[in-house]
Amino acid sequence: MSFEVISCQLMHYGPHRTMPQRVDGSVRVRVRETFMGTTTEYVLDLKVKADCGRAPHEEVRTALLTHAAQQLNKLKARHSEKLPVAAE
Repeated sequence: MSFEVISCQLMHYGPHRTMPQRVDGSVRVRVRETFMGTTTEYVLDLKVKADCGRAPHEEVRTALLTHAAQQLNKLKARHSEKLPVAAE
């Protein structure tokens, strides 16, 4: 089984409604997955957040993409677990 991130794009972001130091956003990720000989490409829209307050655009962008990377690493870890094999 393989799990490959093809592209990652910050779609939008803005201040949180009630928490002044938080920024919310959305990251679109294209993923290619191969399982049992079948290759599938799909798009994930991840909700991301960062507690960076009023920071420059580059820092906010980096913080939000970092949160998306953490979510993708968790997803990849779940998909790469070994499947149980029946005893013969």
